[in-house]
Amino acid sequence: MNNHNNIHIMPALKDAFKDDFYIGAALSLEQIFGNEPNAVSIVEKHFNSITPENILKWEEIHPEPNKYNFEPADRFASLGQKNKMHVVGHTLVWFYQTPDWVFHDESGKLLDRDALLERMKEHIFSVMGRYKGRIHGWDVVNEAITADGVFRKCKWLEIIGEDYVLKAFEYARQADPDAQLYYNEYDLVKPKKCEAVIHLIRDLQSKGVHIDGLGIQGHWFLDYPPLKDIEKSVLALSELGIKLMVTEMDIGVLPFYPVDSKLVDLSSFDPEMQKKHNPYPDALPDSVQKELANRYAELFSLFHKHRDKFSRVTFWAVHDGQSWRSYMPISGRADYPMLFDRQCKPKPAFDAVVKIVQNI
Repeated sequence: MNNHNNIHIMPALKDAFKDDFYIGAALSLEQIFGNEPNAVSIVEKHFNSITPENILKWEEIHPEPNKYNFEPADRFASLGQKNKMHVVGHTLVWFYQTPDWVFHDESGKLLDRDALLERMKEHIFSVMGRYKGRIHGWDVVNEAITADGVFRKCKWLEIIGEDYVLKAFEYARQADPDAQLYYNEYDLVKPKKCEAVIHLIRDLQSKGVHIDGLGIQGHWFLDYPPLKDIEKSVLALSELGIKLMVTEMDIGVLPFYPVDSKLVDLSSFDPEMQKKHNPYPDALPDSVQKELANRYAELFSLFHKHRDKFSRVTFWAVHDGQSWRSYMPISGRADYPMLFDRQCKPKPAFDAVVKIVQNI
């Protein structure tokens, strides 16, 4: 009987943190089309902000020249509207998941700077223009800086130069003057990367580029990075005077394997290595559930402590079964990074997060 009652008194995450920041979730195509009813009801109950995992990335929404695939994004925007949510668009300009045709002309020759800028502008105007007033904030540029603190080598940089970031923000501001514009990045605890991102944003600000927020991705692990390093980077980044957001939060419980490694299949490892990299194929042991709960609790305590600096915390999936961590960079694993399990039931980590605010 008690369990049944608990379901009813389980507070919604968005209500627990309503005085602090938005609580968001990244939605899959299946969820956006309503094919995962249990996940959709979690979204409607617990979250007041949504971001799409993939459908607004260039290769999905603009797969060929002059061809846009707007239906999934239309549904996504309507879902947000219906539930009065803060709706985030991800992402306009990125080195990854951008089709090769974007950088070439009809004869296959690399575009020059002006032609690529024109193409970037057309894409930003078409996509942002369509969702004006319905998508409230955009990850304009994603992951432009490397761990060494330099611009990431990519076609945008090669053809346009370092000011491709500036141009993307300029076009986005023109396309929807009322939308919030964000820069989004991972591994910001790495000092060189953090310094370079601060330098990039200060440079944009000094050139009159309006930027509203900085996304800290938060693809973290049970024991890495240390909490003090996360706090140090939050304090450094908050000096920019713009809102910070945790944009892609998940906590990997599997042994550390660098996130940007080459993609491999678990079956390509020998049996001993398979066991090492996929230690919980069927379920998460209670001891690890507890570690996960403790890790989420310390992170949310940190976010809450600095709630004046954060506008949003977004989980990069609704439940474990959806998370990219089970198939990247090693496919065929079972990871357990979210607050809800594969059956969409709240885990001990969920209670730990809610208790942060209940105990204050």
